[in-house]
Amino acid sequence: MTDPWLSAEDIAAHLGITKDTVYTWIAEKNMPAHKIGRLWKFQATEIDDWVRRCGAEAEESTPPS
Repeated sequence: MTDPWLSAEDIAAHLGITKDTVYTWIAEKNMPAHKIGRLWKFQATEIDDWVRRCGAEAEESTPPS
């Protein structure tokens, strides 16, 4: 059986973050999401795999010269 499609609100609650952070991560960190019409939909297994691969980590700053 496949995972149910979850909303941005559901994923935010799953990860303990805000919906604004979810949308930022879609745009800036390539969070796996599928746009269906006007709505973003997610599968928890894809998100969990992405997080485990360090997808949500802050970007490293460049070391000083």
